[in-house]
Amino acid sequence: MKVNESGTERVIRIAVGIALLSLVVTGPQSLWGLIGIVPLITGLIGNCPLYSILGISTCKKCAK
Repeated sequence: MKVNESGTERVIRIAVGIALLSLVVTGPQSLWGLIGIVPLITGLIGNCPLYSILGISTCKKCAK
């Protein structure tokens, strides 16, 4: 799988994913927090399927 996310974007996605997942346990305690799984997984693997479909890459080292 080709990496198409920059390091900064990956860190942001992981942080947002963890924050959204924490809403399942604390805060409003709704299942909407499970949406955090998507940015968490894409941040961990470094590949966004939507970026692949649209031909976008924010990873400057990987654009070669």
